[in-house]
Amino acid sequence: MTSLSIQAVIFDMDGVLIDSEPLWQQVEYEVLSALGVPVTIETIQQTTGLRIDQCVDYWYHKAPWPHYDNAKVSQAIVDKVASEILISGEAMLGVHEAIDHCQTLGLKIGLATSSFYTIIEAVLSKLGLSDKFMAVQSAEGLTYGKPHPEVYLNCAKALDVDPRYCLAIEDSFNGLIAARAANMQTLAIPAPEQRGDAKWVIAHHQAENLLALPTLLAQ
Repeated sequence: MTSLSIQAVIFDMDGVLIDSEPLWQQVEYEVLSALGVPVTIETIQQTTGLRIDQCVDYWYHKAPWPHYDNAKVSQAIVDKVASEILISGEAMLGVHEAIDHCQTLGLKIGLATSSFYTIIEAVLSKLGLSDKFMAVQSAEGLTYGKPHPEVYLNCAKALDVDPRYCLAIEDSFNGLIAARAANMQTLAIPAPEQRGDAKWVIAHHQAENLLALPTLLAQ
């Protein structure tokens, strides 16, 4: 990759900008367990990267509970996650350095996430990033969230950049599939316990954290 080939960098949010994946998993575990779903923190990881309503739907079909109300359960999870982010959310290693470097290079910067706007606002506020993104796109309101590519395609369109010249940064496999399907170049930053998985081979590049981005863009 040469820096000239990339015109925009599009960040995923949960697990890329903010260390929120363990928080999502814990809240989903608590809410779903209360509904009688036999989940564990480990099995919850199967739905990482999915939009929350798709996640709830997935677990309902695995272990149905009475009086199913997807919107109510999804909103309960979102509200609790947003509240916890505002209290204790922390940026992932290298976030501010990576964004500053993109700005120095004159690259367009976008955000493409499965999370609802309630979560986006909480994260950007907590991390002081509200003015850093030229386009912010959520899968909320779309027919499909990740691994469908629509949210990435929408972000590229909002940035006015051909998807082929966008670098998408993802921590989840579902998100990586979405970015690849959108015909973008990809950087995967898997959680430490997942780095050895062979599935990440579909990413163009892989790194341990965002501190690797400047070197990658210079290649």
